[in-house]
Amino acid sequence: MNESRIDEVDFDNLVFGHTFSDHMFQVAYRNGQWNQPEIVPFGKIEVYPSLSCLHYGQSIFEGLKAFRSVDGSINIFRLDKHIARMKNSCERMCIPTVDDELFREAVTSLVSLDRNWIPKARGSSLYIRPFIFASEDYIGVRVSEKYEFFVLTGPVSTYFKEGLSPVKLMTSEGYVRAVRGGLGEAKTAANYAASLLPAMVAQKRGFSQVLWLDALEGKYIDEVGTMNIAFIKDGALITPPLEGTILPGVTRDSVIQLAKKKGMRVEERRISIDEVMESVKEGSMTEVFGTGTAAVISPVGEIYHNGETVKINNFETGPFAKMFYDEITGIQYGEKEDTFGWITNIR
Repeated sequence: MNESRIDEVDFDNLVFGHTFSDHMFQVAYRNGQWNQPEIVPFGKIEVYPSLSCLHYGQSIFEGLKAFRSVDGSINIFRLDKHIARMKNSCERMCIPTVDDELFREAVTSLVSLDRNWIPKARGSSLYIRPFIFASEDYIGVRVSEKYEFFVLTGPVSTYFKEGLSPVKLMTSEGYVRAVRGGLGEAKTAANYAASLLPAMVAQKRGFSQVLWLDALEGKYIDEVGTMNIAFIKDGALITPPLEGTILPGVTRDSVIQLAKKKGMRVEERRISIDEVMESVKEGSMTEVFGTGTAAVISPVGEIYHNGETVKINNFETGPFAKMFYDEITGIQYGEKEDTFGWITNIR
């Protein structure tokens, strides 16, 4: 049995995505079916340079988290929702779907085995990364006949160094990430590859991320960086609709459900950048924030568009952003009652 590497980890200074736990789950797809799964020590995998995934990008992934509950047990947040979303991504990318129970067993078994890797500090968690890639050694353009399904885990701290502090955004300025009918609603590598250059340009100009506008008119807001986005206007929660260009975010759905439970008006509708800029200036739009698994809630303090900048809520975290953050993290850490059935608990 391999010795644990856990003593080498500085849990007080975790960097997102750099540290991985002792084990990983793996199963191969051959001859039309998923074979016998196994959990093995985390380590290198051997592939040929002709691996079809490397050439044509046939791959999908998920990202979810496990938390150390206040009672010492383990809480996995919205596992079923991630299972369903990965299935949708598989179908869009011509990848064989994974049986719900196999996915659930892969995640719960791996997390239980490496439970000591779950950080104890508030704000930290165990990030879980399931992914599937085409593994046929073939460089013709067609759907692969072989696949590998892996699950990795690793301890993480907060995703953005700013924490729950407002960030600056700029609009995409001619770059596009996804168009209806494309891959925008699938959690696939190509989605993220398309975002890298615009994000780098934005960061060089002093912004945290890109506010994506629609690819056809460059007018309506889609997402922010790799997160969904929400707006508070006249007390209502507004968020762009799921029309094929944006990922159906699990945190997005959680915020919508929480808002409805608290009696807020929720509008899933197209919202233009012009409406946002004007609404902020006139004072009817009081908050803007991103929603995503990694950061949970990311308040937006400033938006730059076409040479004009608007400041939101005096560049301070608003009450709704803080409320949603507190509610979701409270459920994740077992501090608040899970009335939605979002938690998979491991004792």
